[in-house]
Amino acid sequence: MKAQLVQPGQFEPADHWYAKALNATIHPMIAFFLHLEEDRIIKRYCHLHPKVKADTLRSLLSYKPKHFLWAGADLMHVTNEEGNRKMVVIENNSCPSGQKSMPLLDDNKEQGGYRLLMERTIKPQLRIRKRIPGELAVIYDKNPMETLGYARAMADAFGEPVHYVACYHDDPDPAIRFKDGVLFARGEDGQWRQIRAAFRYLTQRPWTRLPIHTKTAIFNPIIACLAGGRNKMLASKAYDLFNGELANSGLEILTPETIWDVSKEEIPLWVRKMGGQAVVKNPYSNAGQGVFTIVNEAELEAFMALDFHYERFIVQSLIGNYNWSSAGSRGKLYHIGTVPSSKGNTYVADLRMMVSATEEGIRPLCIYARRANRPLADHIEEGHNSWEMLGTNLSIKEEGNNWGSDTNRLMLMDRRDFNKLGLGLDDLVDAYIQTVLSLVAIDRMAEMLFNSKHRFRARLFRSLDDDNTLINELVM
Repeated sequence: MKAQLVQPGQFEPADHWYAKALNATIHPMIAFFLHLEEDRIIKRYCHLHPKVKADTLRSLLSYKPKHFLWAGADLMHVTNEEGNRKMVVIENNSCPSGQKSMPLLDDNKEQGGYRLLMERTIKPQLRIRKRIPGELAVIYDKNPMETLGYARAMADAFGEPVHYVACYHDDPDPAIRFKDGVLFARGEDGQWRQIRAAFRYLTQRPWTRLPIHTKTAIFNPIIACLAGGRNKMLASKAYDLFNGELANSGLEILTPETIWDVSKEEIPLWVRKMGGQAVVKNPYSNAGQGVFTIVNEAELEAFMALDFHYERFIVQSLIGNYNWSSAGSRGKLYHIGTVPSSKGNTYVADLRMMVSATEEGIRPLCIYARRANRPLADHIEEGHNSWEMLGTNLSIKEEGNNWGSDTNRLMLMDRRDFNKLGLGLDDLVDAYIQTVLSLVAIDRMAEMLFNSKHRFRARLFRSLDDDNTLINELVM
């Protein structure tokens, strides 16, 4: 396999947005939120949360991540029996999708968030990092609509060609290789080209192809995945550790109640402890794969009959309808869901908030939402598939390395779809702050996984995530 060479001037908007997003008009509230100054966000948030220390919040929004430079958190809009509404972090992703679903903020900037991420995050990072000679690349294993958009935006932002490289975990003849920590890509001419910087969109077990230590600058580096961006086990621990540090600030990363380091044999015990409703996750999967909602014995038995690649799982409290949500230490959290449709149906929906590091701090980049396939039922009936009511991911795994997408459930931040979500400006601010907090927690975990000589602390990692299958896959 060879890389495709992308030249400046090749960006075509129709190639990089879903058809329904291409000509959508951004909702005024989204535009207002994305233009809101940091000071106004802090004052508003602290006004609504008077126990929050403004200086702490300001320092977090101004945080300069070292490893986790762009991220996309998935959040659920939930409430409890007292009507206290919250945005809860489900996960934060180190290679998030979103640009192809985001209406343009400025019609005169037709490359949208693709170009913005390159200009405000990737270019400044390359200026401040130690350089090696070489060319540029985008490496991917999924989402060609978006990844090619990044490659074309990168070519325009840097004014030079970019190697666009497919990199699948089962490729017998990969188009990339490493030598002494330097990435090389096989160009269109078949020659190996040294790469000084690579934008990475590898989502499927990326640590099997990319080493932890590289001289080539990679955005995001593999350590961001291992520390929580593709490792839900360490993400949960990172959130817990960071919440301990935030205890006196009034801030907290809100997540479902999580039990980690669970063997498959222990799962029925934890499901029953949570009242028979729970979510079981393979910590290292993404795109909706490896997530199992369990609301009855039939779904638990179906899960236990499956075989898995990895040894450890996490179990989380399930957020469903009030009548069938897990009972945790915070009581019951349940989905607010979409505004009822003309047929009276309410759907579970999540919000993807993508952010990136800038010279001023962490700023929002793009937003979209997704809804579940079937409406949220008041009561679970025998034979109901809970994932159909609770799962929101749009990705569909197809043959080989191909993926499809159920765009019928995509909800844009435009004048038509946004109103159906029932979200207000304060909910968007809450989602942004939760996203920033989770990014900072994972970035700090990534930093802890290196020693003073910037070498990976393998022993510490094993103590935090003792899954032999995962550890044997790591490329040091």
